[in-house]
Amino acid sequence: MNNKAKILLVDDNPHNRLALRKILKGIDAELREAGNGFDALSMSMEEEYALILLDVQMPEMDGFEVCEQLRADPRTTNTPVIFLTAAYKEVADKLRGYVAGATDYLAKPIEDHILKAKVQVFLKLYDQKRLLQENNESLRIAATVFESQEGMMVTDADNNILRVNNAFVRITGFQSEEVIGRNPRIHNSQRQSAQFYAAMWASLLSQRYWQGEILNRRKNGEVYPCWLTISAVQDVDGRVTNYVGAFSDITSYKQAEEKIHTLAFYDPLTGLPNRRLLIDRVQLALASSTRSRRNGVLMFLDLDNFKTLNDTRGHELGDALLIEVAKRLQAVVREKDTVARLGGDEFVVMLDDLDGDELNAIGQTQIFADKLLSSLAEPYRLPVTSRESGALIEYRCTVSIGITFFRLQQDSVEDILKRADVAMYQAKAAGRNTARFFDAAMQEIIQNRSEMDAQLQMCLERQELQLYYQLQVDGFGRTLGVEVLLRWNHPERGLVSPAEFIPLAEETGCIVSIGMWVLESACAQLQRWAQSEKFAYLELAVNVSAKQFRQVDFVEKVATALRNSGANPARLKLELTESVVLGDVKDAIAKMRALKLLGVSLSMDDFGTGYSSLSYLQQLPIDELKIDQSFVCDLIGNVDNQSIVQTIIMLAQGLNMSLVAEGVETQAQFDMLKEKGCTGFQGYLFCRPLPLADFEKRLLEV
Repeated sequence: MNNKAKILLVDDNPHNRLALRKILKGIDAELREAGNGFDALSMSMEEEYALILLDVQMPEMDGFEVCEQLRADPRTTNTPVIFLTAAYKEVADKLRGYVAGATDYLAKPIEDHILKAKVQVFLKLYDQKRLLQENNESLRIAATVFESQEGMMVTDADNNILRVNNAFVRITGFQSEEVIGRNPRIHNSQRQSAQFYAAMWASLLSQRYWQGEILNRRKNGEVYPCWLTISAVQDVDGRVTNYVGAFSDITSYKQAEEKIHTLAFYDPLTGLPNRRLLIDRVQLALASSTRSRRNGVLMFLDLDNFKTLNDTRGHELGDALLIEVAKRLQAVVREKDTVARLGGDEFVVMLDDLDGDELNAIGQTQIFADKLLSSLAEPYRLPVTSRESGALIEYRCTVSIGITFFRLQQDSVEDILKRADVAMYQAKAAGRNTARFFDAAMQEIIQNRSEMDAQLQMCLERQELQLYYQLQVDGFGRTLGVEVLLRWNHPERGLVSPAEFIPLAEETGCIVSIGMWVLESACAQLQRWAQSEKFAYLELAVNVSAKQFRQVDFVEKVATALRNSGANPARLKLELTESVVLGDVKDAIAKMRALKLLGVSLSMDDFGTGYSSLSYLQQLPIDELKIDQSFVCDLIGNVDNQSIVQTIIMLAQGLNMSLVAEGVETQAQFDMLKEKGCTGFQGYLFCRPLPLADFEKRLLEV
C-alpha cells in the first residue's frame, strides 16, 4: 500500500503546473494535477491530500469558490490550501482569501526555495498529524500501548501521575520518581490563561477527549511547545478511572514555521524586511496618514557604483557592504520607521507620522536625508575574503536617494515606489551622493528611456541599425584606415545618437548581440572591399564593448566571423577601452594575445580617460593608442590638455605604438598635434561619418 502523502496542483494553465512540478522535484510526495476547480473538488473527495496548491484566477470556478467548498465539506475542511496568485492585490482580496479558508498566499513568480520550504513543513505536519491520529486511535482502543516516541503520562481520576514513559523523561528532563504521585502542573509553563485550562477541562468532562497545542516547562526551566492529546479511560459503568496524555515536542516544527515566515517577509542577506513586507507596511502607513492627516515619506536608495565593486572585487565583498549599509540605515532611523531591501543594491526607508504641513515635512525629510548621506559616506571596513580571516580593506561608498511623499490612500504602493525610483534617477543624474524630491518632468524622461529600451531589443530584428564609416588619415591627409561607427535609424525618432542608445544597450546587455552584428558586418565589408582594387588596401577598425569582450567565447566568435566572411585578419582592427582590463587583467591579456595570433591588430580607444597606467599598458599587446577627443577639443589654449596629449604621444613612441587623435575639427588642432609628434588623425576636419555609398564616393574623391 502506498502511504506517500499527496499534493494536488490546481491550475488551468498546464505550463504553470509543469513549473510547479519542476520546483517540487525531489519532494517526498505524490503530485496530482487538476486543470480546473470542478476536477479539484472531485479529486479531493476521492483521496486525502496533505496540501493543495490552488491558483486563484481560473475560469468558471475561481480559487476562492473552490476553497469555500473544500472548507464546507467535513472530509476536506482541514486540508491546508496555499493560494497561488499573480500579484498581491488589495487588502479586501486577501481577506476574502483567508475568509474562504486559505492557509497561506504565494505570489507568482514563485521563489523556488520558499515554496519548497513551505511544502516540506506542511508535509512534516501532515506526517505528524497522521502519526498522532494513529497513536490516538491506539490509545482509545487500549491504554496498554505505552512506550513510543511520544511522551506519555497516565494519571488517576484525581489527576495524580501514576506512570510516565521514557520519552516523557527525555522530553521534560524529569525522572519518573520525581513526578509520580504529583499533579501534571509540575511542568506548567504559566504561559496559558485560566480560561485556556477551563476550556480544556470542559472538553475532557463532556467529550472525554482534548487535543491541542500547549506550552510546557522542562525541568531546566526551558519553555517548549508541544502537541498534547488527553484521553479519558472509562470503566464499564462509564466512570473515568484514568487520563492518558500523549505529547510530542514540536519545537522543530515551530522553528521551521518561523523560518518560513522569515523567508517570506525578510531579506536573507541583511535581515531587513523584503518587498512583500514593505508593501504591507506602506499600505498600513497610507491608511494611518489618511486618518491622521499627517505626511509620510518614502525614500528609494541606490548605492553609487556598486556594480563596479561587484565586478572588480567579487560578490562576497559586495554582500559584506550591503550588510554594513543595512546596519547603518537601521542605526539612523527611528524605531517606528521601516528600512527594507528590495534586492541588489536597492534599499527603501519609510518615514511616517511626519508633520501635517508639507513645508515642515519637507524640512524634516531633508534633515533626515542629509543624515543618511553623511552616515553612508563614512568609510567601510570590509573583509577581503572569508579565507583571509581578519583581513580588512577600507572602502568608501555613496548613495543616491529619491524621495516622494504620500498622504492620501488613493495612492497605490506601486505608484509611490515608482515616484521614489524616478526621483532616485534624478539624484543619479545630478552627480550622485545626493537626494532629490520627485519631479514629474523626470518621470517623463524615465518613461522615454523605458520605451527606448523596449524598442532597442527589437532593432536588430527590424534591421534598423546602420553602419557609418569615418576616415583616419596621416599628417599629409593620406588614408590610414577607416573606423566603422554605429547608427540607429529609428522609424519615429530618425537617427538616434550613439551617445543616447549605446549606454542603454550596455546596461541592458543587448550590446553583446549588437556588437556581434557590427563585427560580422564589418568582416563581410572587408571581404567585399578586398575584391576591389580601389578599396582593397583599407584597414577597418571596430569598437568592442567591455561586456562583449568579457564573453567567454569572444575570441572564438571573432575567429568565426573572419572565417565565415573570408576577410583578411590583418585588415581588421579591434578598438578596446581601458575598462576591458578592469577586474581580470590576466584574462584580458590572454584574450588579447589570442586575438593577435589570429592576425588581428588592437587599439586602445579613449586612452587617458580611465585608469591609464604604464604598468598595465606595458603588459598589453596593443598596436595603437587613440587620444580621446575630450583632450583634443580643448587643446588650443588649455595647458593641461596639451601636457596630457604630449605625454600620451611620448608614451606611444616609447612603446613603439601608432597613434590616432580623435575629434580633430580645426586646422589649429591638427597643426598642434602634428607639432607634438602625432601621426594619425580622425575627425570632421577630414571626413564626417558617412553611410557606405557616400563614404566610398568620398574616398574616391580623396
